[in-house]
Amino acid sequence: MAAIHFLGAAGTVTGSRHLLEHEGKRILLDCGLFQGLKRIRKQNWDRFPITPRSIDAVVVSHAHIDHTGWLPRLLDEGYRGPIYCTPATRDLSAIMLPDSGRLHEEEAHYANKKGYSKHHPALPLYTEESALRCIPRMHALPYEHPKELCKGMTVTLHRAGHILGSAIVQVDLEGGDADSHRLVFTGDLGRPHTPIIRDPTEIPRADTLLLESTYGDRLHESSHPVSDLSDEVERAVAEKRVLIIPAFAIGRTQHILYHLFQLQQAGRIPALPIFVDSPMACSATPLYLIHRDEHDPEMARALAEGEDPLHPNHVTFTRSVEASRAINKRSGPMIIISAAGMATGGRVLHHLKRRLPDPETTVLFVGYQAVGTRGRRLLQGEKRIRIHGIDVPVNARIGQIYGFSAHADYGEIDAWLSHFGRPPKRTFLVHGEPSALEAQRSRLADRGWKVVVPSQLERFEL
Repeated sequence: MAAIHFLGAAGTVTGSRHLLEHEGKRILLDCGLFQGLKRIRKQNWDRFPITPRSIDAVVVSHAHIDHTGWLPRLLDEGYRGPIYCTPATRDLSAIMLPDSGRLHEEEAHYANKKGYSKHHPALPLYTEESALRCIPRMHALPYEHPKELCKGMTVTLHRAGHILGSAIVQVDLEGGDADSHRLVFTGDLGRPHTPIIRDPTEIPRADTLLLESTYGDRLHESSHPVSDLSDEVERAVAEKRVLIIPAFAIGRTQHILYHLFQLQQAGRIPALPIFVDSPMACSATPLYLIHRDEHDPEMARALAEGEDPLHPNHVTFTRSVEASRAINKRSGPMIIISAAGMATGGRVLHHLKRRLPDPETTVLFVGYQAVGTRGRRLLQGEKRIRIHGIDVPVNARIGQIYGFSAHADYGEIDAWLSHFGRPPKRTFLVHGEPSALEAQRSRLADRGWKVVVPSQLERFEL
Protein backbone atom coordinates (compact mmCIF):
# COMPACT_ATOMS: atom_id res chain seq x y z
CA MET A 1 0.00 0.00 0.00
CA ALA A 2 1.31 3.44 -0.99
CA ALA A 3 0.17 6.61 0.74
CA ILE A 4 1.07 10.25 1.22
CA HIS A 5 0.75 11.86 4.65
CA PHE A 6 0.81 15.68 4.85
CA LEU A 7 2.70 16.75 7.98
CA GLY A 8 3.33 20.40 7.01
CA ALA A 9 2.88 23.09 4.34
CA ALA A 10 -0.80 22.07 4.19
CA GLY A 11 -2.84 25.26 4.15
CA THR A 12 0.26 27.36 4.79
CA VAL A 13 3.49 28.22 2.96
CA THR A 14 5.91 26.96 5.60
CA GLY A 15 6.84 23.78 7.43
CA SER A 16 7.24 21.65 4.31
CA ARG A 17 6.98 17.97 5.38
CA HIS A 18 5.40 15.18 3.34
CA LEU A 19 5.65 11.50 4.28
CA LEU A 20 5.58 8.95 1.46
CA GLU A 21 4.83 5.35 2.49
CA HIS A 22 5.19 2.28 0.28
CA GLU A 23 5.43 -1.42 1.11
CA GLY A 24 6.29 -0.75 4.73
CA LYS A 25 8.96 1.85 3.92
CA ARG A 26 8.81 5.56 4.70
CA ILE A 27 10.48 8.51 2.96
CA LEU A 28 10.08 12.03 4.32
CA LEU A 29 10.09 14.74 1.65
CA ASP A 30 11.47 17.89 3.33
CA CYS A 31 11.61 18.61 7.04
CA GLY A 32 10.97 22.32 7.35
CA LEU A 33 10.39 24.90 10.04
CA PHE A 34 6.98 26.52 10.52
CA GLN A 35 7.12 30.32 10.21
CA GLY A 36 4.68 33.22 10.31
CA LEU A 37 1.72 33.45 12.67
CA LYS A 38 2.32 32.45 16.29
CA ARG A 39 -0.25 29.63 16.10
CA ILE A 40 1.70 28.22 13.15
CA ARG A 41 5.15 28.72 14.72
CA LYS A 42 4.01 26.92 17.87
CA GLN A 43 3.84 23.70 15.82
CA ASN A 44 7.64 23.68 15.80
CA TRP A 45 7.50 22.67 19.45
CA ASP A 46 5.14 19.73 18.86
CA ARG A 47 6.55 16.23 18.79
CA PHE A 48 6.80 14.77 15.31
CA PRO A 49 3.48 13.13 14.33
CA ILE A 50 5.12 9.76 13.70
CA THR A 51 8.09 8.02 15.32
CA PRO A 52 11.20 9.50 13.64
CA ARG A 53 13.06 6.18 13.93
CA SER A 54 10.42 4.61 11.65
CA ILE A 55 11.51 6.83 8.73
CA ASP A 56 13.90 5.12 6.31
CA ALA A 57 15.21 8.22 4.50
CA VAL A 58 14.73 11.97 4.17
CA VAL A 59 14.91 13.77 0.82
CA VAL A 60 15.34 17.55 0.93
CA SER A 61 14.25 19.67 -2.02
CA HIS A 62 16.43 22.69 -1.15
CA ALA A 63 18.21 24.46 1.68
CA HIS A 64 15.69 27.10 2.75
CA ILE A 65 14.81 26.79 6.43
CA ASP A 66 11.09 26.20 5.81
CA HIS A 67 12.23 23.02 4.03
CA THR A 68 15.20 21.94 6.20
CA GLY A 69 14.96 23.81 9.48
CA TRP A 70 13.35 21.05 11.56
CA LEU A 71 15.98 18.43 10.69
CA PRO A 72 17.93 19.02 13.94
CA ARG A 73 14.78 18.39 15.97
CA LEU A 74 14.08 15.25 13.94
CA LEU A 75 17.50 13.94 14.94
CA ASP A 76 16.96 15.05 18.53
CA GLU A 77 13.79 12.95 18.54
CA GLY A 78 15.58 9.86 17.27
CA TYR A 79 15.96 9.85 13.48
CA ARG A 80 19.16 8.06 12.48
CA GLY A 81 18.81 7.55 8.71
CA PRO A 82 20.32 9.30 5.68
CA ILE A 83 19.34 12.71 4.30
CA TYR A 84 19.56 13.04 0.50
CA CYS A 85 19.90 16.31 -1.42
CA THR A 86 21.90 17.91 -4.22
CA PRO A 87 25.59 18.74 -3.62
CA ALA A 88 24.85 22.47 -3.44
CA THR A 89 22.01 21.93 -0.98
CA ARG A 90 24.35 19.94 1.24
CA ASP A 91 26.93 22.73 1.15
CA LEU A 92 24.34 25.43 1.82
CA SER A 93 22.75 23.43 4.65
CA ALA A 94 26.17 23.13 6.30
CA ILE A 95 25.95 26.93 6.62
CA MET A 96 22.23 27.45 7.21
CA LEU A 97 21.43 24.80 9.80
CA PRO A 98 24.20 25.68 12.29
CA ASP A 99 23.37 29.35 11.78
CA SER A 100 19.73 28.59 12.54
CA GLY A 101 20.78 26.77 15.70
CA ARG A 102 22.88 29.75 16.79
CA LEU A 103 19.97 32.10 16.18
CA HIS A 104 17.65 29.96 18.30
CA GLU A 105 20.23 29.97 21.09
CA GLU A 106 20.81 33.72 20.79
CA GLU A 107 17.09 34.50 20.77
CA ALA A 108 16.55 32.37 23.88
CA HIS A 109 19.50 34.05 25.61
CA TYR A 110 18.26 37.53 24.66
CA ALA A 111 14.72 36.71 25.82
CA ASN A 112 16.06 35.54 29.16
CA LYS A 113 18.26 38.62 29.46
CA LYS A 114 15.42 41.05 28.70
CA GLY A 115 12.72 39.01 30.40
CA TYR A 116 10.16 39.24 27.59
CA SER A 117 9.53 35.49 27.14
CA LYS A 118 6.49 33.84 28.71
CA HIS A 119 8.67 30.77 29.36
CA HIS A 120 11.16 30.73 32.25
CA PRO A 121 13.74 30.02 31.19
CA ALA A 122 13.30 30.46 27.45
CA LEU A 123 14.87 27.51 25.62
CA PRO A 124 16.11 27.26 22.03
CA LEU A 125 14.15 25.08 19.64
CA TYR A 126 17.50 23.39 18.97
CA THR A 127 21.15 24.23 19.32
CA GLU A 128 24.05 24.73 16.95
CA GLU A 129 25.43 21.41 18.16
CA SER A 130 22.19 19.63 17.20
CA ALA A 131 22.31 21.24 13.76
CA LEU A 132 25.90 20.19 13.18
CA ARG A 133 24.92 16.56 13.74
CA CYS A 134 22.74 16.75 10.62
CA ILE A 135 25.55 17.52 8.19
CA PRO A 136 27.36 14.12 8.20
CA ARG A 137 24.01 12.47 7.45
CA MET A 138 23.52 14.54 4.29
CA HIS A 139 24.42 12.59 1.15
CA ALA A 140 24.88 14.40 -2.15
CA LEU A 141 22.73 13.17 -5.01
CA PRO A 142 23.48 14.90 -8.33
CA TYR A 143 20.72 15.93 -10.70
CA GLU A 144 19.41 13.23 -13.05
CA HIS A 145 21.10 10.38 -11.13
CA PRO A 146 18.41 7.88 -10.00
CA LYS A 147 19.02 6.43 -6.54
CA GLU A 148 17.18 3.48 -5.03
CA LEU A 149 16.59 4.56 -1.45
CA CYS A 150 14.94 1.32 -0.40
CA LYS A 151 13.27 -1.59 -2.14
CA GLY A 152 10.69 -0.31 -4.60
CA MET A 153 11.43 3.40 -4.07
CA THR A 154 13.79 5.23 -6.44
CA VAL A 155 14.38 8.97 -6.28
CA THR A 156 15.63 11.28 -9.04
CA LEU A 157 16.34 14.97 -8.51
CA HIS A 158 15.69 17.51 -11.28
CA ARG A 159 16.48 21.23 -11.40
CA ALA A 160 13.82 23.43 -9.78
CA GLY A 161 15.35 26.82 -10.67
CA HIS A 162 14.45 28.30 -7.26
CA ILE A 163 17.81 28.74 -5.51
CA LEU A 164 21.23 27.14 -5.87
CA GLY A 165 20.80 23.38 -5.52
CA SER A 166 17.01 23.41 -5.52
CA ALA A 167 15.37 20.25 -6.80
CA ILE A 168 12.13 18.80 -8.07
CA VAL A 169 11.87 15.39 -6.37
CA GLN A 170 10.68 12.45 -8.46
CA VAL A 171 9.96 9.17 -6.67
CA ASP A 172 9.21 6.04 -8.71
CA LEU A 173 7.35 3.32 -6.83
CA GLU A 174 7.60 -0.27 -8.00
CA GLY A 175 5.96 -3.46 -6.83
CA GLY A 176 2.94 -4.17 -4.67
CA ASP A 177 -0.27 -2.38 -5.62
CA ALA A 178 1.61 0.71 -6.80
CA ASP A 179 3.26 -0.79 -9.85
CA SER A 180 5.16 1.91 -11.76
CA HIS A 181 3.59 4.80 -9.89
CA ARG A 182 5.47 8.10 -10.22
CA LEU A 183 5.16 10.83 -7.60
CA VAL A 184 6.60 14.26 -8.39
CA PHE A 185 7.10 16.87 -5.67
CA THR A 186 7.94 20.30 -7.06
CA GLY A 187 9.57 21.62 -3.89
CA ASP A 188 9.65 25.36 -4.51
CA LEU A 189 9.29 25.84 -8.25
CA GLY A 190 11.45 28.61 -9.64
CA ARG A 191 10.92 30.98 -12.51
CA PRO A 192 12.29 30.80 -16.04
CA HIS A 193 14.92 33.30 -17.15
CA THR A 194 16.08 34.28 -13.66
CA PRO A 195 19.78 35.07 -13.28
CA ILE A 196 22.64 32.86 -12.10
CA ILE A 197 21.02 29.38 -12.14
CA ARG A 198 19.33 27.28 -14.81
CA ASP A 199 15.60 27.09 -15.46
CA PRO A 200 13.29 24.43 -13.95
CA THR A 201 13.43 21.05 -15.69
CA GLU A 202 10.41 20.13 -17.77
CA ILE A 203 8.76 16.98 -16.42
CA PRO A 204 6.76 14.86 -18.90
CA ARG A 205 4.80 12.62 -16.53
CA ALA A 206 3.48 12.21 -13.00
CA ASP A 207 0.81 9.97 -11.56
CA THR A 208 0.72 11.94 -8.33
CA LEU A 209 1.84 15.58 -8.23
CA LEU A 210 2.59 17.65 -5.13
CA LEU A 211 2.48 21.19 -6.47
CA GLU A 212 3.64 24.29 -4.59
CA SER A 213 1.13 27.13 -4.78
CA THR A 214 2.78 30.13 -3.15
CA TYR A 215 1.55 32.38 -5.97
CA GLY A 216 -1.43 30.31 -7.02
CA ASP A 217 -3.64 33.40 -6.97
CA ARG A 218 -1.49 36.05 -8.61
CA LEU A 219 0.88 37.10 -11.32
CA HIS A 220 4.06 38.94 -10.43
CA GLU A 221 3.00 42.55 -10.68
CA SER A 222 6.20 44.20 -11.83
CA SER A 223 7.47 43.30 -15.27
CA HIS A 224 10.48 45.57 -14.74
CA PRO A 225 11.88 44.75 -11.29
CA VAL A 226 15.43 45.76 -12.21
CA SER A 227 14.24 49.19 -13.30
CA ASP A 228 12.26 49.47 -10.07
CA LEU A 229 15.42 48.62 -8.12
CA SER A 230 17.35 51.21 -10.10
CA ASP A 231 14.72 53.84 -9.24
CA GLU A 232 14.96 53.00 -5.53
CA VAL A 233 18.75 53.30 -5.56
CA GLU A 234 18.64 56.59 -7.43
CA ARG A 235 16.10 57.93 -4.92
CA ALA A 236 18.31 56.83 -2.03
CA VAL A 237 21.23 58.71 -3.52
CA ALA A 238 19.24 61.85 -4.36
CA GLU A 239 17.60 62.02 -0.92
CA LYS A 240 20.57 60.61 1.03
CA ARG A 241 18.39 57.82 2.28
CA VAL A 242 19.32 54.52 3.90
CA LEU A 243 17.87 51.73 1.76
CA ILE A 244 17.33 48.56 3.82
CA ILE A 245 16.59 45.44 1.79
CA PRO A 246 15.51 42.48 3.94
CA ALA A 247 16.55 39.50 1.83
CA PHE A 248 16.90 35.78 2.24
CA ALA A 249 20.59 35.07 2.74
CA ILE A 250 20.49 32.37 0.11
CA GLY A 251 18.99 33.15 -3.25
CA ARG A 252 17.56 36.65 -2.97
CA THR A 253 20.72 38.30 -1.65
CA GLN A 254 22.76 36.93 -4.56
CA HIS A 255 20.11 38.02 -7.09
CA ILE A 256 20.10 41.57 -5.72
CA LEU A 257 23.91 41.70 -5.83
CA TYR A 258 23.85 40.41 -9.41
CA HIS A 259 21.40 43.11 -10.50
CA LEU A 260 23.28 45.88 -8.69
CA PHE A 261 26.43 44.76 -10.50
CA GLN A 262 24.64 44.82 -13.86
CA LEU A 263 23.15 48.27 -13.14
CA GLN A 264 26.60 49.59 -12.26
CA GLN A 265 28.10 48.10 -15.41
CA ALA A 266 25.39 49.77 -17.48
CA GLY A 267 25.96 53.11 -15.75
CA ARG A 268 22.35 53.21 -14.54
CA ILE A 269 23.09 53.72 -10.83
CA PRO A 270 25.73 55.88 -9.16
CA ALA A 271 28.26 54.59 -6.69
CA LEU A 272 27.22 54.26 -3.05
CA PRO A 273 28.22 51.97 -0.18
CA ILE A 274 26.56 48.52 -0.20
CA PHE A 275 26.65 46.39 2.94
CA VAL A 276 25.76 42.70 2.97
CA ASP A 277 25.17 42.26 6.69
CA SER A 278 24.51 38.56 7.08
CA PRO A 279 27.15 36.01 8.09
CA MET A 280 25.17 33.36 6.26
CA ALA A 281 25.07 35.38 3.05
CA CYS A 282 28.80 36.03 3.40
CA SER A 283 29.41 32.27 3.51
CA ALA A 284 26.82 31.32 0.89
CA THR A 285 27.78 33.78 -1.83
CA PRO A 286 31.13 32.06 -2.61
CA LEU A 287 29.22 28.78 -3.05
CA TYR A 288 27.29 30.38 -5.89
CA LEU A 289 30.63 30.84 -7.63
CA ILE A 290 31.95 27.35 -6.78
CA HIS A 291 29.00 25.31 -8.12
CA ARG A 292 29.52 26.24 -11.74
CA ASP A 293 27.46 23.30 -13.02
CA GLU A 294 24.42 25.22 -11.75
CA HIS A 295 25.10 28.38 -13.77
CA ASP A 296 22.99 29.63 -16.62
CA PRO A 297 24.77 30.79 -19.82
CA GLU A 298 24.90 34.48 -18.79
CA MET A 299 26.52 33.74 -15.44
CA ALA A 300 28.95 31.29 -17.01
CA ARG A 301 29.94 33.80 -19.68
CA ALA A 302 30.54 36.58 -17.15
CA LEU A 303 32.81 34.39 -15.06
CA ALA A 304 34.66 33.19 -18.15
CA GLU A 305 35.34 36.83 -19.05
CA GLY A 306 36.86 37.49 -15.63
CA GLU A 307 33.93 39.35 -14.10
CA ASP A 308 32.52 38.70 -10.63
CA PRO A 309 28.79 39.41 -10.97
CA LEU A 310 28.11 38.90 -7.25
CA HIS A 311 30.52 41.61 -6.12
CA PRO A 312 29.34 45.04 -7.27
CA ASN A 313 31.60 48.02 -6.66
CA HIS A 314 31.73 49.40 -3.10
CA VAL A 315 30.24 46.25 -1.58
CA THR A 316 31.30 45.20 1.94
CA PHE A 317 30.46 41.81 3.42
CA THR A 318 30.21 42.09 7.21
CA ARG A 319 30.58 39.07 9.50
CA SER A 320 31.40 40.41 12.93
CA VAL A 321 28.94 41.95 15.37
CA GLU A 322 31.19 44.99 15.65
CA ALA A 323 31.14 45.58 11.89
CA SER A 324 27.35 45.21 11.88
CA ARG A 325 26.94 47.75 14.68
CA ALA A 326 29.24 50.16 12.87
CA ILE A 327 26.82 50.28 9.92
CA ASN A 328 24.16 51.77 12.15
CA LYS A 329 26.46 54.67 13.01
CA ARG A 330 26.58 55.69 9.36
CA SER A 331 24.22 58.00 7.51
CA GLY A 332 22.89 57.65 3.99
CA PRO A 333 23.03 57.25 1.16
CA MET A 334 23.77 53.54 1.43
CA ILE A 335 22.24 50.12 0.90
CA ILE A 336 21.96 47.49 3.63
CA ILE A 337 21.09 43.97 2.48
CA SER A 338 20.39 41.81 5.50
CA ALA A 339 18.52 38.66 6.52
CA ALA A 340 15.95 37.50 7.33
CA GLY A 341 13.87 38.23 4.25
CA MET A 342 10.53 38.36 6.11
CA ALA A 343 12.06 40.26 9.08
CA THR A 344 11.36 37.28 11.32
CA GLY A 345 14.84 37.26 12.86
CA GLY A 346 18.51 37.83 12.13
CA ARG A 347 20.54 41.01 11.91
CA VAL A 348 17.99 42.90 9.87
CA LEU A 349 15.97 43.30 13.07
CA HIS A 350 18.73 45.40 14.61
CA HIS A 351 18.78 47.63 11.54
CA LEU A 352 15.00 47.94 11.54
CA LYS A 353 14.93 48.75 15.25
CA ARG A 354 17.48 51.50 14.63
CA ARG A 355 16.08 52.88 11.34
CA LEU A 356 12.28 52.37 11.27
CA PRO A 357 11.66 55.54 13.31
CA ASP A 358 13.66 57.55 10.75
CA PRO A 359 11.63 59.01 7.84
CA GLU A 360 14.85 59.16 5.77
CA THR A 361 14.94 55.35 5.67
CA THR A 362 13.37 53.15 3.01
CA VAL A 363 12.64 49.50 3.80
CA LEU A 364 12.29 47.65 0.51
CA PHE A 365 10.89 44.13 0.49
CA VAL A 366 11.90 42.06 -2.52
CA GLY A 367 10.28 38.71 -1.71
CA TYR A 368 7.19 36.96 -0.44
CA GLN A 369 6.00 37.99 3.03
CA ALA A 370 4.02 35.28 4.84
CA VAL A 371 0.97 36.09 6.95
CA GLY A 372 1.93 37.16 10.46
CA THR A 373 5.54 38.07 9.69
CA ARG A 374 6.91 41.52 10.46
CA GLY A 375 7.42 42.02 6.74
CA ARG A 376 3.75 41.43 5.96
CA ARG A 377 2.67 43.65 8.85
CA LEU A 378 4.94 46.49 7.71
CA LEU A 379 3.51 46.23 4.20
CA GLN A 380 0.01 46.33 5.67
CA GLY A 381 0.82 49.70 7.18
CA GLU A 382 1.26 48.97 10.88
CA LYS A 383 2.63 52.03 12.65
CA ARG A 384 4.36 50.19 15.49
CA ILE A 385 6.28 46.91 15.23
CA ARG A 386 7.51 44.90 18.19
CA ILE A 387 11.20 43.97 17.95
CA HIS A 388 13.13 42.33 20.79
CA GLY A 389 10.32 43.14 23.20
CA ILE A 390 10.24 46.84 22.25
CA ASP A 391 7.48 48.64 20.31
CA VAL A 392 9.26 50.47 17.50
CA PRO A 393 7.47 53.37 15.75
CA VAL A 394 7.36 53.12 11.95
CA ASN A 395 8.14 56.41 10.23
CA ALA A 396 10.26 54.93 7.45
CA ARG A 397 8.99 54.59 3.92
CA ILE A 398 7.96 50.97 3.22
CA GLY A 399 8.16 49.62 -0.33
CA GLN A 400 7.97 46.35 -2.22
CA ILE A 401 9.15 44.97 -5.56
CA TYR A 402 7.37 41.79 -6.65
CA GLY A 403 9.32 40.82 -9.73
CA PHE A 404 12.32 39.41 -7.86
CA SER A 405 10.37 36.49 -6.45
CA ALA A 406 12.07 33.11 -6.82
CA HIS A 407 8.65 31.40 -6.86
CA ALA A 408 6.78 30.87 -10.12
CA ASP A 409 3.49 32.75 -10.37
CA TYR A 410 0.40 30.93 -11.60
CA GLY A 411 1.12 31.75 -15.24
CA GLU A 412 4.63 30.32 -14.95
CA ILE A 413 3.27 27.30 -13.07
CA ASP A 414 0.74 26.72 -15.87
CA ALA A 415 3.53 26.93 -18.45
CA TRP A 416 5.54 24.33 -16.51
CA LEU A 417 2.49 22.06 -16.16
CA SER A 418 1.88 22.23 -19.91
CA HIS A 419 4.81 19.87 -20.45
CA PHE A 420 2.93 16.96 -18.89
CA GLY A 421 1.77 14.58 -21.59
CA ARG A 422 -1.48 14.06 -19.66
CA PRO A 423 -2.79 15.34 -16.33
CA PRO A 424 -1.63 13.50 -13.22
CA LYS A 425 -4.14 11.09 -11.73
CA ARG A 426 -4.27 13.39 -8.73
CA THR A 427 -2.66 16.72 -7.88
CA PHE A 428 -2.19 17.83 -4.27
CA LEU A 429 -1.73 21.56 -3.71
CA VAL A 430 0.70 22.49 -0.93
CA HIS A 431 2.86 25.40 0.22
CA GLY A 432 0.25 28.12 -0.17
CA GLU A 433 -2.10 30.30 1.81
CA PRO A 434 -5.81 29.42 1.58
CA SER A 435 -6.68 32.02 -1.07
CA ALA A 436 -3.78 30.93 -3.29
CA LEU A 437 -4.62 27.25 -2.86
CA GLU A 438 -8.28 27.79 -3.75
CA ALA A 439 -7.43 29.86 -6.82
CA GLN A 440 -5.01 27.20 -8.03
CA ARG A 441 -7.50 24.42 -7.29
CA SER A 442 -10.29 26.17 -9.17
CA ARG A 443 -8.14 26.91 -12.20
CA LEU A 444 -6.86 23.33 -12.54
CA ALA A 445 -10.28 21.80 -11.82
CA ASP A 446 -11.76 23.89 -14.65
CA ARG A 447 -9.25 22.16 -16.93
CA GLY A 448 -10.48 18.74 -15.81
CA TRP A 449 -7.66 17.95 -13.38
CA LYS A 450 -8.41 15.99 -10.22
CA VAL A 451 -7.17 18.37 -7.51
CA VAL A 452 -7.02 18.08 -3.73
CA VAL A 453 -6.09 20.70 -1.14
CA PRO A 454 -4.99 18.55 1.81
CA SER A 455 -5.37 19.56 5.44
CA GLN A 456 -2.65 19.31 8.06
CA LEU A 457 -2.06 15.63 9.04
CA GLU A 458 -4.39 14.35 6.32
CA ARG A 459 -3.38 11.04 4.73
CA PHE A 460 -4.27 9.69 1.28
CA GLU A 461 -3.77 6.33 -0.36
CA LEU A 462 -2.19 6.52 -3.82
